[in-house]
Amino acid sequence: MKLQIKDFAELTGVSVRTLHYYDEIGLLKPSEVDDCSGYRYYDSSCLDRMREILFYRELDFSLKSIAQILSSPDYDKEQALRKQRQLLVLKKNRLEKLIAAIDSAEKGDFEMNNDYEKTRKQYADEARERWGDTEAYKESEQRTANYTPTDWNDLSEGMDAIMAGFAEMKAEGVAPDDERARLQVEMLKQFITERMYTCTDDIIAGLGQMYVADERFTKNIDSHGEGTAEYISDCIKSYCS
Repeated sequence: MKLQIKDFAELTGVSVRTLHYYDEIGLLKPSEVDDCSGYRYYDSSCLDRMREILFYRELDFSLKSIAQILSSPDYDKEQALRKQRQLLVLKKNRLEKLIAAIDSAEKGDFEMNNDYEKTRKQYADEARERWGDTEAYKESEQRTANYTPTDWNDLSEGMDAIMAGFAEMKAEGVAPDDERARLQVEMLKQFITERMYTCTDDIIAGLGQMYVADERFTKNIDSHGEGTAEYISDCIKSYCS
């Protein structure tokens, strides 16, 4: 396969301008550049790399992160595909829940949880008292200041989907030190970092302890299955060790 940039852009659904930019930052280089005309050409290996780029973009990874992932010396494409499938399943589950909520609303069966905002405020007040002077808390306050009820609901749904993923792995007998468990912890860290504050290893370690030390968190997480909170705590402990 040998395609000019315009044809390659049409095939992959991106703009020529985007391909020029990817070339400029070294994310996706053409397989060949004509010395006389300057035309860029792309082959099948370029197509494979573009598919990986598009996948990670769909998962909201930054271009810098994608470049680091794909250029990592220990990058295993087959393993990445397995991880990608797990991420897609989690995303699919979350979307199905959102669709079900919309369907219920259209039928007039949807009910707002009146305790949600009260509970969220309670947690916010406690968090302010406990961590108000920390950089993470200040960052979270700043980033969520303009969140709408829909934004908070999306945040809740996202966390719920991640916790459900842990519960599924526990039910399957996945060990806390398994690679799948590590990936799930990384997903939790990334979600928190993207939606609230920069989640460092020290912070995620503290959260793992809190999930089992605070009975309210334990009860909420264990709604996905008894022992889920303890399992997540063990996964985080293994991840940080």
